[in-house]
Amino acid sequence: MELDYKMIGKRIAKRRRQLGLKQFEVEEKADIGYKYLSGIERAKSIPSTEVIMRLAIALETTPDEFLVGTARHEGEAWKNVAELLRGMDEKQLAMAESFLRWLSEQKL
Repeated sequence: MELDYKMIGKRIAKRRRQLGLKQFEVEEKADIGYKYLSGIERAKSIPSTEVIMRLAIALETTPDEFLVGTARHEGEAWKNVAELLRGMDEKQLAMAESFLRWLSEQKL
């Protein structure tokens, strides 16, 4: 599955506007650089997994809202997982992604 960064940017911008936030406010909440969000929203910058996670937390949603256009708001478990992922390096994130893909395929 190839990511559509133009759509990801549009979804992020839409969520930001729904919350009535300015770009600089989201950048501060997500601890990302000045004007970086503008680049992401216009598909001029490609966000890392960590940045997507930070934006999801800052915009009170889940990363899947940005990546595939749907959000899960039931409970707070996703925030706990997002916080765990936030502190991981690239190698750990790759392992976590592999595990989550495997887990999502399981019939529990």
